[in-house]
Amino acid sequence: MSSPVLLRETLDEGVVVLRLNRPEVLNALNLELRRALAQVFTELHHDEGVKAIVLAGSAKAFCAGADLNEYVDAQPMEIVARQMGGLWGAISGCSKPVVVALRGFALGGGLELAMHGDIIVCAETAKMGQPEVQIGLMPGGGATQRLTHAVGKFKAMKWLLTGALFGAKEAFEMGLVSEVVPDEEVDERALKLAKQLAKGPQQAIRSIKQAVLQSMNTPLDQGLELERKSFQLLFATRDKTEGIRARLEKRDAKFD
Repeated sequence: MSSPVLLRETLDEGVVVLRLNRPEVLNALNLELRRALAQVFTELHHDEGVKAIVLAGSAKAFCAGADLNEYVDAQPMEIVARQMGGLWGAISGCSKPVVVALRGFALGGGLELAMHGDIIVCAETAKMGQPEVQIGLMPGGGATQRLTHAVGKFKAMKWLLTGALFGAKEAFEMGLVSEVVPDEEVDERALKLAKQLAKGPQQAIRSIKQAVLQSMNTPLDQGLELERKSFQLLFATRDKTEGIRARLEKRDAKFD
């Protein structure tokens, strides 16, 4: 179900659209919104009727980062008690492909939230960055790891250590976003991709997502072993047979 801070729409194609809904603070992440995201991503992970997810914000901001009103007087044990690792983990642990529709600002925790997605469709005028260092903090939602994996050490260090913002063109050139489209086409393009994924072979898609994410956390030989085993197991699926027969018969495949 939708909550006041997170709107949820379920489409017939097996696609769920989640939209951050705190426009008065550029969709900043307060604890309520973080918990709502964790709850809904956990639900979607277990819902077999859901095939793909679109995660979006508004035209002005995908997400401007953490709500600093909840941080300014917080002490270390208060932050520990919020169990942020579990809240982020509910999103990263979702097996369904996530397409991020990124418009406006994606800063700090907002960019980290976007990096939890699998495909990022970015608006031409979007502005991104990890400005935590400018307020005496550092990223806490994975940017030191995910940004470095995405763009490499030296580019990541520049953005993390200076807190400077960058635009869509630079984000695309360094491999941080999947594609850049005109602002007014972002949501439509993200939805089109999600519907395409929802029509695809679901076990294969989930196996690919698992293998790619595993590659970020394990040595090459272990990642290759997971890929091989997943590849072999897909030969037990109806989708494999249907996909190959459709290709040989020169027709569109009809996956489960």
